[in-house]
Parts: sequence; C-alpha cells; structure tokens
Amino acid sequence: MILRAKTVVTMTGLPLEDGAVSVDSSGRITAVGPFAEVARGAPGGEVTDLGEYVLLPGLINAHCHLDYTGLRNALNRQASFTRWIARINALKRQMTNDDYLEAIAAGFREMRAWGTTSVCNLEAFPELLARMPRPPLRTWWFLELIDLRSRVPADTLLAGALSFLERHEDWLGGFGLNPHAPYTASPELYRLCAECAAECGLPLTTHLAESADEEAMFRRGEGELAAFMRQIGRPMDDCGHGLSSFANAVRNGLAGPGWLIAHANELDAADVALIAATPGDWHVVHCPRSHAFFGHRPFPWEALEAAGVCISLGTDSLASNESLSLFAEMQALQQARPRLTSETLLKTVTTHPARALGKAGELGVIRPGAHADLIALPFAGATAQVYDAIVANRSPVPWIMLNGNIL
Repeated sequence: MILRAKTVVTMTGLPLEDGAVSVDSSGRITAVGPFAEVARGAPGGEVTDLGEYVLLPGLINAHCHLDYTGLRNALNRQASFTRWIARINALKRQMTNDDYLEAIAAGFREMRAWGTTSVCNLEAFPELLARMPRPPLRTWWFLELIDLRSRVPADTLLAGALSFLERHEDWLGGFGLNPHAPYTASPELYRLCAECAAECGLPLTTHLAESADEEAMFRRGEGELAAFMRQIGRPMDDCGHGLSSFANAVRNGLAGPGWLIAHANELDAADVALIAATPGDWHVVHCPRSHAFFGHRPFPWEALEAAGVCISLGTDSLASNESLSLFAEMQALQQARPRLTSETLLKTVTTHPARALGKAGELGVIRPGAHADLIALPFAGATAQVYDAIVANRSPVPWIMLNGNIL
C-alpha cells in the first residue's frame, strides 16, 4: 500500500511536499519520500491518495489514567492536593469494576478521535485486564503498585501483577511497572520493580515531586499529606531530613535515568543539579492542563531542558483535565512557553515518548522499519507553516492508521 499526501511530516527531516509512504502487510513502513520516487520503487502498488492532507506519526500519550475517564467534571479544584486525593478516593469507592471498564473503553474512543495511537496507561486495577477486550490502540499497561496498606509482601504483590503480563503478550504495545509514588510505595517495592524491569525488559514509571504537599512531607515531615500518612500508619523515617522527594528517591536508588518520571512539578535548583550530575537518559512527563488545574508552581521546563532531560507530554486523567486531546496539551504548553517552536512541541508527543519507551525509530517517526501508526489532518497551506497548523488543530482527526490498518 502507498499513501500519498500533500505534505508528509516524518519527524526525521524536513517535511516532504507531495510525499508518500509505503506500508507492507506486516504493518511496517518500507519507504518514505516524494510520491514519484516511492511509486517507482513499488510499481503496481495500491495508492491511497489523501489529497490536501498532512500525514504524520500517530501521537503518543506518555501518562494517562484511563480508569478515571468517567470522572470528567466530577471534581473541583481542592484547597490542597491531599484533599483532592481524599475526594477522588471517595468517588472511587462508589465505582464498580463495570464502571471502570466502561471508563477505559470511553477513554480509548476519545484518544483515538484525537489522533493518539499509543498510550502509557497507569492501570490501578490490574485484575480488570482479565475482562478486557483487545485494546483498540497500542497500549503500555503500567501496573500501578501500592503496598502502603497491604499486608501482602512486596514480592508477592509484584508476582501477582506479573501474572497478568504473561496472559496478554499478544496485545499491541506492552507492559510496564508503576510503583505509584514514594509516599505510597515502599523502597522495597521500588527496588523489586526495578530488578524485575531489568530482568524482563519492562519500562518503569512513577509519580514524583508532584505537589507542594509531597515536598512538605519529605523535606520537613509536615503538612496535610504527612498528617494523612501518619494517620494511616505509613512509616515516616524517610521524611523530615531536608531532602526533597526527588532527591530522596534518586539518592536512595528508587528512581532515576530510564524511568518515565511523571510530573516533577516541584523540582528546585538542587534537584536539577542532581539530574545534571547523574549520567543517563532522563525522562520527565509533563501534563500541562492537569498542572494548571492544580495550580502548581511553574513547571521547570527551561531548567530541565538545559540539564538534558527528554520531556514528553501526557493528559493525566479526566479527574483533573477536560479532555484526552494531546493537541490541547500542546496548545496549553505553547501558551505557557511561547518560545517553544511548533516542531519542538510535536516532538513531545512523538519522538520523545517513543525514546522514553525504548521505541526510538519504531514509533513517533515515519521512516523505513517503523510501525505504520499514522494520522492525517486537512492541510492546504504552505509547507513552512505545517508544524504550526498541526499544533493548532482543534478538530477530531479524520484519518488514522494503526499497525498498517486504517481505523
């Protein structure tokens, strides 16, 4: 199959005018270039001419909680992050497994409508996987693990989670592990997750330095989150020593390079210096509209960028966001950081999350050997304006291909 479009944005070079992409029966891209050149290389190949459209890689959502899609507009901004946690936990207690399954399905539909072809979903209820149909998008299921209140040993908890991975290996995407956050997952659980991930080749993610409440707890052993954690019996010996939650996690080997670190809203200059002094491939996932919902301090984009951090975007959940559109996330980031080019913004939902997942060159790009996960948008403008037009898109995506199949 040959796909032809007015403009092809490959994310590996300059946009192509009258470009074409050849896709084989396995769902991989075999050739990219000017239409005449690609057509010569595959004589007689079936041509799908998209006309005045821009063809680009499908978008990758690097941090999402599909379980909570049904909570859109259900929570107002609370006086503190801890009070928001209490509120969402109260709502969760009213939901059934069927509610969560319906929410996940609705989330997939919404993401697909907005051109997302791959997602990192943090799954709080791994037992739901046994009842779930094959996902309609390429999905990494990060199994959310919390042992704060569990009497089950961490290794037993992890073994139970991994049993789900073995039964769903044929799904597009993969699996990963998510020790939830340093205030809800023990150091033992973090280390077991890291060991297991290294042995099985799994990606890792965690929530870190997300809120001012978390910082007050770790730095000073104070605040609402600290009081709540003491109340439910969390050991507090790792708090009140002046270390930030980020420094506490990195210096104690809980998280670091190679992890998808979600949020990182509360990093200070010392934390950024720690990143710069620690070799490795650092990844942070920023959720601009969720960040604004909570009223967090300004996200340290420039400092992280200067330290060499690869920053991706996610939507978080509809418990703190309005939609699952990555276009809206790029637009919110552009408003907060006007100096960022549209090409840079597009990298945060294509090449950057692909790299974070260990899929550089396979996802988030149009090149030979990559998966044919593609989207197309109407575009009648000049090639020089194509990145701006993509980021500015406010309409559902009319054409999507996943693994070589048109959806």
